[in-house]
Amino acid sequence: MFKHLLVPTDGSALSKAAIQLAVKLAAESGAKVTGLHVIPEFRVLAYGTEMIADNEDRVIQAARHHADDYLAVITKAAAQAGVECNTIATNRAHPYDAIINVADEQECDLIVMASHGRSGMRALLLGSETQKVLTHSQIPVLVVRQPA
Repeated sequence: MFKHLLVPTDGSALSKAAIQLAVKLAAESGAKVTGLHVIPEFRVLAYGTEMIADNEDRVIQAARHHADDYLAVITKAAAQAGVECNTIATNRAHPYDAIINVADEQECDLIVMASHGRSGMRALLLGSETQKVLTHSQIPVLVVRQPA
């Protein structure tokens, strides 16, 4: 069936549910898992370049720390299930683009990701990375939704 699953995470509880499902599926089918966290590119408007440099270093350092924490959840779950796992943290302005590119580069045959189920104005303003992956990916996507 599937041989290599990509599991993007944003550290949310729903992402953790997608991780558990992906690891279980991988264990049952003998697949390996690649965990991914996309760190947004640093953007800021400030008065004075010294403010930008100081804030940029702190923000990047905090984002890397969060990425390590989020990806450790995938590594731990995979280890407990005896599933081969690697993780990737990358910077990209558009997370959906990174998800699709990493899936292609790693030769994944399934993307397992969470959808927060935003609708209405929130979906319009915040967008849906899951929807964008579904729209642009040539690789199958298994979407884990929040229980109703």
